[in-house]
Amino acid sequence: MIDDKEAVRVAAMVKALERHPDYRVLRRLQPRAKYGVPDEFSYVANGVLVDTETTGLNPEKDEVIELGMLRFSYDAETGQVFEVQDSYGALEQPSRSIPPETTRIHGITDALVAGQRIDDAHVAVLLSDVSVVIAHNAAFDRRMLERRLPVFERYRWACSVKEVPWAAEGFGSQKLEYLLGQFGFFHTAHRALDDCQALLEVLQHTLPRSGRPGLYHLLRSAVGESCRIWAVDAPYERKDRLKALGYRWDADAYCWTLMTTRDALCEDLQTLKEAGYGGNSVPVKVEVLDATVRYSDRAGRLENRYL
Repeated sequence: MIDDKEAVRVAAMVKALERHPDYRVLRRLQPRAKYGVPDEFSYVANGVLVDTETTGLNPEKDEVIELGMLRFSYDAETGQVFEVQDSYGALEQPSRSIPPETTRIHGITDALVAGQRIDDAHVAVLLSDVSVVIAHNAAFDRRMLERRLPVFERYRWACSVKEVPWAAEGFGSQKLEYLLGQFGFFHTAHRALDDCQALLEVLQHTLPRSGRPGLYHLLRSAVGESCRIWAVDAPYERKDRLKALGYRWDADAYCWTLMTTRDALCEDLQTLKEAGYGGNSVPVKVEVLDATVRYSDRAGRLENRYL
């Protein structure tokens, strides 16, 4: 704790640094409870930010050892956050010892989680009547949480890594610490609730090129459909062309796949016909995913297409 005299001295140094072109000042994030006030035209909805710390990076084998949740209200049309309604942070003892290399990342030890358990009933209360669950890397957090807490399967999910156009807005990385730093803050990273608070701050800031908050873009993306193209039996000699187009090899399905949007689907299928099948007409499968299954282990709706 610094006294008033020291606080004045520090404030003067900060101002001097901010005026100097060779320095940037980062301030410790002070989580906010209030961000704005709805008016008579606001379309108020509720959302939840979630983050997990785990025993490792394998959603099929590793376990959740910490859950952070931040429930908030927002304007579904503009992405303006109004207020934080509730928060929850809990530890949970896993079935096996936490690997030392994992502890080095988040600082959570076996002693810290001993006898601890996430309150399933309280999680369900926090999720009641929410329109969207948001995670920074939902492809990981959703799978981890649905294994431990199946109640998460009922909700629409969105990913703040994939569904905000960070690169198009001029950002050099999608990492949460980097994004927070670009807005002038730092925080205690790799603890679940702290990361949720940091993410809400990031999503509420106006982005430099669109003039919209990140949450606006996230909500627009979440209501749309995404499509996974399965390039079944594509000739082996076409693999380099498919890789160049963004296709990834799915070892389980034994074929090349591409994630795209519903709007871009027709163009991507035509490109696949030329680049993947040499202009030949062949049947392909398209898996359609919406926010109820996107980022989960559950399959979407299959459509059979003919190129």
